[in-house]
Amino acid sequence: MVTEAIFASLRRRSSPSLDAYLTTTVDLSGVPLIQTLASTSAELVSCFRGVRFSFQRRNSRSLIRKIEVLLFLFEYISDDSGFDSTAVLCFKELYLFLHRSKFLLHYCAQSSKLWLLLQNPSLSDFFHVLNRDLVTLLDVLPINSLNLSDDIREQIELLHQQSSKSTTLFVDHNDELLRDRFYSFLDGFEKGQIPNSEELRSFFVEKLEISDPKSCRDEIEFLEEQIVNHDCDDLEPTRSLVNGFVAITRYCMFLLFEFEDDELEWSIENLKKQRKCLIAEEIVDTFMTLPKDFVCSISLSLMKDPVIVSTGQTYDRSSIVRWFEEGHSTCPKTGQKLVDSSCIVANLALRNLITRWCEAMEFEDSPNESPASVLQTRASMEATKATVLILIQNLAGVSELAQIVAAREIRLLAKTVRKRGVLIAEAGAIPHLCRLLKSKNAVAQEHSVTAMHNLSVCEENRSLIMEENDCLESIVSVLASGLTLEAQGNAAATLYSLSTVHEYKKRIANVDGCIKSLASLSRNGKPRGKKDALNALYGIWSHPDNCSQMINSGGVSAIVRALADEEEAVTERAAVVLGVVANHSLGAETIGREESAVAGLIELMRCGTPRGKENAVATLLHLCINGGTVVVEKVVRAPALSDLTQKLLLTGTNRAKRKASSFLALVCKGCENTAMMWSGNREGSFRTHVSLPISIPVSVL
Repeated sequence: MVTEAIFASLRRRSSPSLDAYLTTTVDLSGVPLIQTLASTSAELVSCFRGVRFSFQRRNSRSLIRKIEVLLFLFEYISDDSGFDSTAVLCFKELYLFLHRSKFLLHYCAQSSKLWLLLQNPSLSDFFHVLNRDLVTLLDVLPINSLNLSDDIREQIELLHQQSSKSTTLFVDHNDELLRDRFYSFLDGFEKGQIPNSEELRSFFVEKLEISDPKSCRDEIEFLEEQIVNHDCDDLEPTRSLVNGFVAITRYCMFLLFEFEDDELEWSIENLKKQRKCLIAEEIVDTFMTLPKDFVCSISLSLMKDPVIVSTGQTYDRSSIVRWFEEGHSTCPKTGQKLVDSSCIVANLALRNLITRWCEAMEFEDSPNESPASVLQTRASMEATKATVLILIQNLAGVSELAQIVAAREIRLLAKTVRKRGVLIAEAGAIPHLCRLLKSKNAVAQEHSVTAMHNLSVCEENRSLIMEENDCLESIVSVLASGLTLEAQGNAAATLYSLSTVHEYKKRIANVDGCIKSLASLSRNGKPRGKKDALNALYGIWSHPDNCSQMINSGGVSAIVRALADEEEAVTERAAVVLGVVANHSLGAETIGREESAVAGLIELMRCGTPRGKENAVATLLHLCINGGTVVVEKVVRAPALSDLTQKLLLTGTNRAKRKASSFLALVCKGCENTAMMWSGNREGSFRTHVSLPISIPVSVL
């Protein structure tokens, strides 16, 4: 927002240029300038004179009174003209002063009470800077040349005198005491000492007049917005501190007001509005916000110990070691034969980059967890722990409304910070969430399965989920017959997260109806749910004992059909998963028997994004390598394949060029071995086209 941008510039002590405040419709010359000053002053006085400011009351009232005096001046001279250059320059600067005042007053009137309290010293300084600027302007304002009446002149001179006397910064003592009290709560949680409820009630309810759950939630949401917008390291309080204050406020919301009916009803009424921005984004954030170079192509998770194999590709050590233990001798990404599977080298440069990124983003899954980061978040974690205990009590209760709110809050708490997820699981939330998965209330079921997914993202929690009696079966039940498509999609996401543990892949596949339900969701779900279903099918396929079951249950066929999906993201994800399936000879043969497989990949090469085209040609290459002569013959007979592949050699990504070059060489060799003589069909003739692309130099990363 403009207000936030301007205020951010104020915080950095850099005065914005006048153009930043003016629209193209404002004329700064002559009479229109004075009339604009008068109207702006009148608007300010009208808007803020009756406002009850929570903080900065004295500074705000003083500023408004000063603007009222300036309004008298502007109204008096509004019909005059012919001001000298000094006066015009002062009026332009006064216009800037009024707009800075407007933004500051608006900020103090609209911001949350807790944020204003935390910003109290800085805000007082901003008011002091504005007063100092006003004194400077009045020092140089040529009053004698303005032909003022004695009354107006006297008021301006008095304003000048009073403003000049205000040379010291005024910080309200009572406000500072409240601010210190708020910080004392943070220090208490930092030391593991939880303040008693009476102290918290006195502070929040009696002093700040935050007297109901909705007011508390408004405060929390405003503070969370500041965490997102807080991009300057030299500003106070830091994001870690603000996060601690959010945790304390959330704890107080449930401690002081418990689970009141108006809060519960508010939660349910707002479910539809929240679903799009909270539930869907959680899944997207979990899998889509990581830089792709930091994600292992086997586990699709952030790499903790990246290593390089002989083909130059990088994988997470645990994933590639498991790949070799399963009997594979090829590179998972390129399909090339590895000379020595035991030769893996640590990618220290990438590991350092991942560590730095995790620290900068405050991402809790860093390969090297910073002790400083742990220290900074201790107060937040202690407050969260106290909150979780209250939430679990309500999850275990008999009130369905209380269970819904508790599940919602647990879902949000476990959303981004791994430590929170571990804390929630250790506190005993999983059995109660498992019970809620069977609820006939759509809201309760959706919150519980999404909370379960967020908990499953933490490695430490996956064993707790799998060991919980009937939990895996309940998740699959939601997948198969969940009350909403969102719940079904989140169940698929949970299964994928659990399948990243190799030992669990077979257990997941053996649950009755699991693969068939994933196949169904990949056809009938929402776009995000379809992608989650494809991810889960990929996770199941990657266990060698599951391949036949995947084929017999229609899992591979479902992935192939997803190539024809209307959503581009789903199509591209299907191509990626098919590329992995095609690395297995049984998988490649199965894909080759699907009538629409090759056609779908060709269409992606024609109309897909650069990344989609890259994945399509890579999958075709794996099909030809592992699918046998029948599949090769089927691929090379595809119309337009030659032209599309050559086009990729010229315009594709570096990886696409390498794959296309290898693909053409393989197809050419296959044609020679089978003595396939093509003629007459210019579009499908490799004999007339192979020499061109092979002679083109291909850059290697």
